[in-house]
Amino acid sequence: MKLKLDITPDLVAAMAAEVKAGEKAVTAAMREAGTGLKTAWRGQITGAGLGRRLSNSIRSQTYPKAGESLNAAALVWSKAPVIVGAHDTGPLIRSKDGFWLAIPTEAAGRGLRGAKLTPGEWERRRGLRLRFVYRRRGPSLLVADRARFNKRGQAVASRSKTGRNQVTAPIFLLVPQVKLPKRLDLDRDAERAHDSVPGLIVANWVEARIR
Repeated sequence: MKLKLDITPDLVAAMAAEVKAGEKAVTAAMREAGTGLKTAWRGQITGAGLGRRLSNSIRSQTYPKAGESLNAAALVWSKAPVIVGAHDTGPLIRSKDGFWLAIPTEAAGRGLRGAKLTPGEWERRRGLRLRFVYRRRGPSLLVADRARFNKRGQAVASRSKTGRNQVTAPIFLLVPQVKLPKRLDLDRDAERAHDSVPGLIVANWVEARIR
């Protein structure tokens, strides 16, 4: 018995068209999955009350950046990974430089560009020394003596020579450690995006064939 296989130009063209459809389908599916995951993560962040600025730190990119491929992939990441990761895992935070973590009160105000002040920076900016107050129950304190509150509720140095309206203001709460609450579940959305990929590929492949 003698068998003969002829590959006609039509079959070759059909196979090439199928590969092309597959490349379009896989690339489109990865783009949709990546964009969907980016949107879901951004929604989680704003929903948790963490602000639109942190939400916009979530970015996505499909590879290859140009053209189509059966090996296309999508990458979703944050430009503020430490902050986003902390809210995703809920870590236990301890002081790196000493026994206490200093948490500023409203009276402390803000540093440059809205950043939180450290005790040393607060003393330099306000011209007041902080005094340690130990408490058995509740957090200990760093307080400023001979201070006054300005119109924004921030403690500043009092210029009164008579002591009128001077207060001792709590500037920092001191705690040995803080457990940051877990406010995000990024893995949940990542798993959903991963599970959606096969269906997206099939849907886009069918569409590519129709076109």
